[in-house]
Amino acid sequence: MGAEAVAKERSGCLGIVNVASVPQRSPFRYPGGKTWLIPRVRRWLSSFPEKPYELIEPFAGGGIVSLTAVFENLVTRATMVEIDHDVAAVWQTILNGGGPWLANRIGSFDFTPESVRAVLSEAQPDLGARAFATILRNRVSRGGILAPGAGLVKNGENGRGLASRWYPRTLSNRILAIVSVKDRLLFLEGDGIAVMRQNAARKDAVFFIDPPYVVAGRRLYTHSDINHAELFEVTARLAGDFLMTYDDTAEIRSLAAEHGFAVRAVSMKTTHHTCKRELLIGRDLTWLTDDQALEPASLEF
Repeated sequence: MGAEAVAKERSGCLGIVNVASVPQRSPFRYPGGKTWLIPRVRRWLSSFPEKPYELIEPFAGGGIVSLTAVFENLVTRATMVEIDHDVAAVWQTILNGGGPWLANRIGSFDFTPESVRAVLSEAQPDLGARAFATILRNRVSRGGILAPGAGLVKNGENGRGLASRWYPRTLSNRILAIVSVKDRLLFLEGDGIAVMRQNAARKDAVFFIDPPYVVAGRRLYTHSDINHAELFEVTARLAGDFLMTYDDTAEIRSLAAEHGFAVRAVSMKTTHHTCKRELLIGRDLTWLTDDQALEPASLEF
């Protein structure tokens, strides 16, 4: 890597993936989503001598990694875990028989500012209603943030206001596509770290670990408080391989070094179109090529 490229990488602006080139498979517009990472996830899952049997995603959120892995046949099956009750309602509805109903509810909804606020202000009596309200709130909240206190979109794209991220036909099609592969997807509502412990001895499973970040987690997610040191300890005991993502902080670099994990910094672009670096962490990251990541050991925190 030349000096100019290194300088760009250190500024956080080299090798950013155009997310428009990645198939959008999730019905969520998820804050902290990993669509930008999908090309590297593909490379990771394709680096094994044999296709992994199962991918476990303990902090699934919008589920883009699990969905991509199954749709592109990179693994045989995937298990998604999420503790957020509202997000869980969406996955439970789609994967347990309610997907066609949810797709139809989205496609037939009469979208007006009044109807949106009516749904968001109502108590949801059942799982399906909660799932629809969650998708709606995700699509009309600024940045897709579901955490308490998140405001609604005002101007939006091209002045469309609340409707700027509401694409009923597209969302319905994504849900129906997920229904078509639901037999290869399992969803668990609960503690992702606990699920990692339960599957720690499995050599036929790999783990994509994308926890709430140290800095931005509290602003973006309802359940943002996790024990980062505990997560690293559990990860170190996994028999299967893993790929972990984190914000680039001294605390996380220190935990990775303590457990002997490899660390690479990669570039991504935020929803505000600014360049930043995030960390990829694993036991062996040699599958990353030079133009995809920079060895950060010589960089200051």
